[in-house]
Amino acid sequence: MSALSRVTGGRLRFGGDYNPEQWPRSVWAEDVRLMRRAGVNMVTVGVFSWASLEPRPGARDFGWLDHVLELLHSGGIDVCLATPTASPPPWMGVRHPETLPRDENGLTVWYGSRQQFCASSPVYREYARRITEDLAQRYGSHPALRLWHVNNEYCTFCWCDETARHFRRWLRERYGSLEALNTAWGTAFWSQRYDGWEEIIPPRRAQYLRNPSQLLDFQRFTSDALLECFTGERDILAAHTPDIPVTTNFMPLWRGQDGWRWAAEEDVVSVDIYPDPRAGWESPDGPAHGALVQDLTRSQAGGPWMLMEQAAGPVNWRGVNHPKPPGLNRLWSLQAVARGADAVCYFQWRQSRQGSEKFHSGMVPHAGERSRTFQEVCGLGADLARIGPEVAGTGVTAQVALLHDWHSWWAGDQPGRPSSELDYTRVLTSWYQALWEENLLTDLAHPEHDLSRYPLVVLPHLYLLSDTALDSLTAYVRGGGTLVCGYFTGVADGDDRVREGGMDARLRDLLGIAVLHEWWPLHPEDGLTLDDGTPAGLWSEELDTVPGNAVTVLARYADGELAGRPAVLRNRFGAGTAWYLSTQPGHGALRRLLADAAATAGVAPVLPGLPDGVEAVRRGDLLFLLNHRRSPVTVPLPLPGTDLLTGTRHTEEVRLDRHGVAVLRS
Repeated sequence: MSALSRVTGGRLRFGGDYNPEQWPRSVWAEDVRLMRRAGVNMVTVGVFSWASLEPRPGARDFGWLDHVLELLHSGGIDVCLATPTASPPPWMGVRHPETLPRDENGLTVWYGSRQQFCASSPVYREYARRITEDLAQRYGSHPALRLWHVNNEYCTFCWCDETARHFRRWLRERYGSLEALNTAWGTAFWSQRYDGWEEIIPPRRAQYLRNPSQLLDFQRFTSDALLECFTGERDILAAHTPDIPVTTNFMPLWRGQDGWRWAAEEDVVSVDIYPDPRAGWESPDGPAHGALVQDLTRSQAGGPWMLMEQAAGPVNWRGVNHPKPPGLNRLWSLQAVARGADAVCYFQWRQSRQGSEKFHSGMVPHAGERSRTFQEVCGLGADLARIGPEVAGTGVTAQVALLHDWHSWWAGDQPGRPSSELDYTRVLTSWYQALWEENLLTDLAHPEHDLSRYPLVVLPHLYLLSDTALDSLTAYVRGGGTLVCGYFTGVADGDDRVREGGMDARLRDLLGIAVLHEWWPLHPEDGLTLDDGTPAGLWSEELDTVPGNAVTVLARYADGELAGRPAVLRNRFGAGTAWYLSTQPGHGALRRLLADAAATAGVAPVLPGLPDGVEAVRRGDLLFLLNHRRSPVTVPLPLPGTDLLTGTRHTEEVRLDRHGVAVLRS
């Protein structure tokens, strides 16, 4: 039985963050009543309760938490119990100012918000260890406990002196010698050679551009330092409760953590997703972005995962914070289930009346149980109860892999590059959206993963590729795979050292490129046209192809400085095929090209011929149909099926209302 199966028990989990310490005790029983009415079966407790549990150093006030857990358990509601270490109490900052992080300018980041801790601080780690140990001892055998939740949305950077000492230890372990470090960082440039370990500091504010390899390693170090905090607490919990899984919640496509490495340390992988409700299906900020995060999380988990946080209505951090229109909360929640989620949860249960997030929505909003939001929450709870026994624990099988790597993101996102317009997440999102609109179910994968089970691999843009990744891609195509590769890829090695020739020779051979003369980044107003009429922009490259019959030029630049030169290539390599796009085609053209590559690779859409804005996903034996349009639509069916949400049998077609969903059993 998987760790998440132990949490779900064969049903879908439904609930959210519950913060009873914000409310008088008279509200708690009412909360349990409303949870039961909504179909809530698990809540997360204690995420931001450190000051309530430890009001002064060493003191413990567990009485209120004892009472809350008993109320929940008596109401049939299970608990995901959090360690409160994301938000240290003010007394820690007062008594131990060395636990507070410092920014790149050396200025203290004070208490008064949350996440104000230095991950390298031994004092912070010791206090975190003690509160975690006491929670595990007191509640490890509680009958309501189903899951541990460590910290919350790890995102804190620090440049203090303690961090500097920790960074130096990390570098010693990575490189072994100063000579190796100086070589990796290229410190001969600008007279940056280090003669002693004590000379090395975090990349603080400097006069001009900072060493890019140092910046890359500091990003790696920070991810690892935070991971040490997580695994330290996880190991305490696992020692006390080896049968209770442990998670922490990722933020959606968050730059700060190496998500592949982190996911390997979690029993259950969970994520928070907050798309903009104003964004329609055609927007990269809309449902395709939610699907991207869901597919990434499923890929990190290797199976079912948890949606730990979403908003039942508006958030409070955008310039204008829209509520979700009727039906959208249900639609996006069931989209997550379709793409592998075995839990649908929210921040938070009851909307706060005070504090910085009092205008961030809750499952029970300020308007109370008669509100539209709460009525929709109740309806969703009923939907999840209907489909849970047939969907929980089942898998999603994709035939396309989209390659993604945090280290390449970190390296390619620094200043001093050919173009500040080349944004990693925008490129990744645009290519994913083209696949999503073509109804091609997609996993995300690390470029060093075994890709052999995917007929099609798509690589939008990875500036940095390791030798292992390059060898893996070469073997994949040589063995018969189909690769579609985007521009400015394979430029640097793992130390952010530019490869000889501007692109690794293995990748040039694979793609049919003889010489890559120059990169030609484009200004936002610089549009290009290819000779097949395709519009293009953002990037272009001056290259020559390998002579012979293996490489085919599918399109050339029709105008600009590169007029007549190759723009899009297809190369036969071994038993496989590699496509190369040296520019960013217009969205429609990119969509058609990826559809052609998929057809060549033998990959078919989940359902062919769907109207734009309608999504089809197979999970286990069920077919999810989701209408992201703002108007009803009718979808033809290849086989008859029964909608588990309504009990209606459909023979030839199904009508989906605005933001409507059907879950069909054939």
